[in-house]
Amino acid sequence: RSLMGRAKERREAGMFVVEGVRLVEEAVKGGWRLETILFDESLSERGKSQVSSLKSKGVEVEEISTDLMKSLSETETPQGILAILQFYELPIPNNSNFVLIPDQIRDPGNLGTLLRSAAATGVQAVLLPPETTDAFAPKVLRAGMGAHFRVPIRVMEWEEIEQMSKSANLQMLLADMNGSSCWETDLRQPLALIVGGEAEGASQQARKLTTQKISIPMVGNIESLNAGVAGSVLMFEVVRQRKT
Repeated sequence: RSLMGRAKERREAGMFVVEGVRLVEEAVKGGWRLETILFDESLSERGKSQVSSLKSKGVEVEEISTDLMKSLSETETPQGILAILQFYELPIPNNSNFVLIPDQIRDPGNLGTLLRSAAATGVQAVLLPPETTDAFAPKVLRAGMGAHFRVPIRVMEWEEIEQMSKSANLQMLLADMNGSSCWETDLRQPLALIVGGEAEGASQQARKLTTQKISIPMVGNIESLNAGVAGSVLMFEVVRQRKT
């Protein structure tokens, strides 16, 4: 239960929990090490065959009561399966030219959306500054839909982020309503995209490192997009420019 709660507990244990058949499948596909599987009688046939397969590979499997599953689950309607996984750091490619920095993103749904879009657009690393919510919290994992098992994710101090960006010669682009249009910005250059949180925007440290501000042109009379959507639109614009 403690692994579902505080980030500190997860870090100290070196483990985290995923919930649901789909996320367990994604973890297995990604080659992550599963420590323990907990399931109950409500598990679907697809889930049961998954449990049998993992048990045959030496993963510890334990059936628990439906009441216990409900008390452990973070969702209103549990799917009947939880997996405890060991943390594993996917390697960051040398000379990365497409990096995402979610800065001061507190909302788990927004961070999960950004991670999912990062996986879909081929982002090579996601760097999380100290004030961003924990990427391995249950709600972020659910919103990420398996992105965690495909994209290298690192928690970094700003000094480390600066060091990495300089060594990779990355342009630091900040999503900002007052920035120049992303349609008119060359996004084929090696870059890190900084997306600030909705409440406070980007931090002072992020703004210090920014080399250019970019925005999304909007036709409708709306003030702004949420961080998850705005970051996703910009990541796909990077892909569009690099493919054409």
